[in-house]
Amino acid sequence: MGSQGFNSQTNGPRLGITEPISLGGPSEYDVTKTNELEKFLADAGLYESQEEAISREEVLGRLDQIVKIWVKKVSRARGLNEQLVQEANAKIFTFGSYRLGVHGPGADIDTLCVGPRHASRDEDFFGELKKMLSDMPDVTELHPVPEAHVPVMKFKLNGVSIDLLYAKLSLWVIPEDLDISQDSILQNADEQTVRSLNGCRVTDQILRLVPNIQSFRTTLRCMRFWAKRRGVYSNVAGFLGGINWALLVARICQLYPNALPNMLVSRFFRVYTQWRWPNPVMLCAIEEGSLGLQIWDPRRNHKDKYHLMPIITPAYPSMNSSYNVSSSTLRIMTEEFKRGHDICEAMELNNGGWVELFEPYRFFEAYRNYLQIDIGADNDEDMRNWKGWVESRVRYLILKIERDTFKMLQCHPHPGDFSDGSNPYRCSYFLGLQRKEGVPVNEAKKFDIRLTVDEFKANVGSYSSWKPGMEINVTHIKRRDIPAFVFPGGVRPARPPSATTRRPPTSETHTTTTTTNTSSGVGMIDREDDARKRKREDDDMEASTKLLIDEGSGFTTANATLGPSTATATETNHVVGLLTSKEAEAEKIAIEKLMSDPYQTSPQQPPPPPPPQLEELEELDDNCHMEMESSTSTNKEFAVPVTISNATGASSSLQLNGSLEELEAPELVVPLPTASHATPASQKKPIIRFSFTSLAKATGNST
Repeated sequence: MGSQGFNSQTNGPRLGITEPISLGGPSEYDVTKTNELEKFLADAGLYESQEEAISREEVLGRLDQIVKIWVKKVSRARGLNEQLVQEANAKIFTFGSYRLGVHGPGADIDTLCVGPRHASRDEDFFGELKKMLSDMPDVTELHPVPEAHVPVMKFKLNGVSIDLLYAKLSLWVIPEDLDISQDSILQNADEQTVRSLNGCRVTDQILRLVPNIQSFRTTLRCMRFWAKRRGVYSNVAGFLGGINWALLVARICQLYPNALPNMLVSRFFRVYTQWRWPNPVMLCAIEEGSLGLQIWDPRRNHKDKYHLMPIITPAYPSMNSSYNVSSSTLRIMTEEFKRGHDICEAMELNNGGWVELFEPYRFFEAYRNYLQIDIGADNDEDMRNWKGWVESRVRYLILKIERDTFKMLQCHPHPGDFSDGSNPYRCSYFLGLQRKEGVPVNEAKKFDIRLTVDEFKANVGSYSSWKPGMEINVTHIKRRDIPAFVFPGGVRPARPPSATTRRPPTSETHTTTTTTNTSSGVGMIDREDDARKRKREDDDMEASTKLLIDEGSGFTTANATLGPSTATATETNHVVGLLTSKEAEAEKIAIEKLMSDPYQTSPQQPPPPPPPQLEELEELDDNCHMEMESSTSTNKEFAVPVTISNATGASSSLQLNGSLEELEAPELVVPLPTASHATPASQKKPIIRFSFTSLAKATGNST
């Protein structure tokens, strides 16, 4: 650990595309708080033991031996002479959290196997090497994923989890001192090799571009832990993954090159609370390169214009590592940055501890409405494949809901899955749902997302490796109906805790009650007067909890110390390390200057809004289209009727009423079970059941 030393950047080379915001070194306060932070992280179990570290090194050595044997075997099978067989070589590189030095106990090791031109990916890597691994008793849970965007072989070697990628270079012999940071290594490489090499090249470049590696590592370890506790660590769910957080932290280290982790964590939240997305975060200038590979450039690449939270990789070819972020997940992360900033300010004022910053986000107490996605399969391998596929599709469901409701219905995906433990081949995912904030509740009626969910179902059902037994069920549930197995120990909390939770602000005291349209089996919304609404058990429970509501931020907190401080600099200048008002203003101006994005003609104007048909969804929408119609409603409320039709002629009406904040359970209209299923012409598959048991009983439909 030990981060107390720092490297002065006064006379050294500048790292980053701008001048640092501050070259100040640590105060006694920073040293003390950094020691406290490191102890907190150690007590949280984030550091592996010396025995485990040694075990990992041994496993990596063993893996290197395996690929060297493999490549000689392949060379001999290709008919190379014995001298070339003996010279044949493959080499293992690490990247990701292990290479950055921020991995924890039990974490996967991201590895890359670099092989010669005659060792193919499909036949040799996913063929011969897979066979070799499957025959080894110390290799377990072997799971090749050749169809992934970055093909990978997952397995455990002596109990250590390994993710192994493959890069085939245009070399006959791979030297032991190979430097993959050189752009020439990409010469004549296929796209999959370029993507596979990218992880190692980016990781190494990050370590070159930070001024103090030890401070960077402690800060990154802290931010990764914070992101996981707050539920915003998941690239596949539309939040940020390990490489994204590493790039964000590295940029803060460049802006404060002599700061210790205490100050870096505080400035992380301060800078990104003020950041005006979609201005990109970049560690270095983007290089055009000489190989003609496509780089991130919204001036020339149409799709790059619509990235919401660009975080650009520093190695050629530079890419946006956070293209998965949606408007809903960006909103959630922005709220979390604001919360972190408020807590850090309060901690400086009161010399508080680190516990509050890492308080887990109470996802299942934050919303009144959820979508529950249940999946299942018949065996371990099928479940592993099916689970990975469904996880990759959930993000598209969120994008579709945003698109079809014009971003008026907001989704919050939980990054993990849950199981009741009774069946290892069943698990559930959850999405929190709420209206967009800003309009009184009584100006909204309902959302009809039946066709949206049907599209999601059809997309999931198009899985090329589908097998009988792979099932998916989607249901709309209220907060009080959330299954108990999602809570710690399987025990549902008696009432909302007095802790920070994310709730939409409301300018009225209106709540809603539930009515059911039994003729259609679809929940509908009724607005009732306050007296009837207060009868609902859920609302009574909420009313009994005293909360301080910040109308503008979308936060609710029961702890006044977590809110923005109203103390002046004069009142707080006795706290060591706290900025004076003049210093704070100078820092704010410096952060503003960071918004001067070379990829926008005017840094004050954001790029144009995405088109109604999102670029990322075009491939999923070949069989359906969305058509705007003029409203014929006589209702005085703002209403936008939308007709969505598919190739079969089936249509569904989407009634949107204003910009909404929070919806009650009957307000969300979900699809009835259907018998449609996307099946390749070459193989007719059984229907993937999309069941809503209660609705089926009401209508008499079979699930």
